[in-house]
Amino acid sequence: MESSECENVSKEKEAFEEEEFEASAMDSLIDMPFATVDIQDECAITDVPHINLERSKENEWISKDQIKKKKKKQKDYQPNYFLSIPITNKEITRGIKILQNAIIQQDKQLAKAMISDGSFHITLLVMQLLNEEEVNIGIGALLELKPFIEEILQGKQLILPFQGIDTFGNQVGFVKLAEGDHINPLLEIAETAKRTFQEKGILAGENRGFKPHLTFMKLSKAPWLRKKGVKKIDPEFYEKFISHRFGEEMVHRIDLCSMLKKKQSNGYYHCESSIVIGELESPSSTVLQRYRKDIPSWPSGDKNGGEPDDAELVRLSKRLVENAVLKAVQQYLEETQNKSKPGDGSSVKTQEADRNGTDSDNNRK
Repeated sequence: MESSECENVSKEKEAFEEEEFEASAMDSLIDMPFATVDIQDECAITDVPHINLERSKENEWISKDQIKKKKKKQKDYQPNYFLSIPITNKEITRGIKILQNAIIQQDKQLAKAMISDGSFHITLLVMQLLNEEEVNIGIGALLELKPFIEEILQGKQLILPFQGIDTFGNQVGFVKLAEGDHINPLLEIAETAKRTFQEKGILAGENRGFKPHLTFMKLSKAPWLRKKGVKKIDPEFYEKFISHRFGEEMVHRIDLCSMLKKKQSNGYYHCESSIVIGELESPSSTVLQRYRKDIPSWPSGDKNGGEPDDAELVRLSKRLVENAVLKAVQQYLEETQNKSKPGDGSSVKTQEADRNGTDSDNNRK
């Protein structure tokens, strides 16, 4: 009796191991280059094995061709546009100028590696837009992003505190974003932006994870520094600022900017379009009402006579109204921040190198 039970157990064990082996073999085939949706046909027993062999070779060729195309696509992917959160708090810009001047005093050559204060920003997403049509698609994606951001923030302000200094490989110097409750919504906004633009067919994003940072210098702005022996940013140059608190930025705007087009007169990047977020919606609505009379045939909005959405606004006014709104909102912000911080002087003025130049190191914008 015991012998019979042992024999049955042995047979069940052999059957189980055989099933495991088949499953393992199937898993291995799935990882092979020629594996496609026809994987079950590839493994099935047939009276004409040479047909499967030909199909396998065909699938392998198709797979290799797809891999080549994917590699070429990745190689051709050169971001030239980005979503920017501009830094407008004068306390932050003034602190960074002090930091930059302290570094320049220790090595005057590094003046050419500094980012101008008009360009300070947080990069939310990089992308490739090759022509005017793709730029318009990008603008549409940015407008679609706005309600998603409002849903993430739930009516709350997104305030970004900046503290301390770090570098990327001692080649790019940046002010760090302090830890806190603001990190998760910012990361969620970045991920939502990436998904929204990619769903429009836009090549966007990077392989590495999103790490928000405020760049203040990069050696790639002055390649000739390497020939003069400056191959990295010496940590001693910024050690006094290693835990310095630079201030807080209230996120009120996200811009679609060009990396390559000529910068604006204030040093900020060429901006294709923008969205206003947060509690500044009310002042912007006031300005919109002011400019309504300048639009010849303003529609009644939806069937219930509601206000037109941002997409309608941009189509009707060709972004002229939106630009006026953004200027008014920015002025409102600056006046509010200046009133809340009495005694703030004008920011330190220094020479701005290559203001109209372009940065070749797009990966560390």
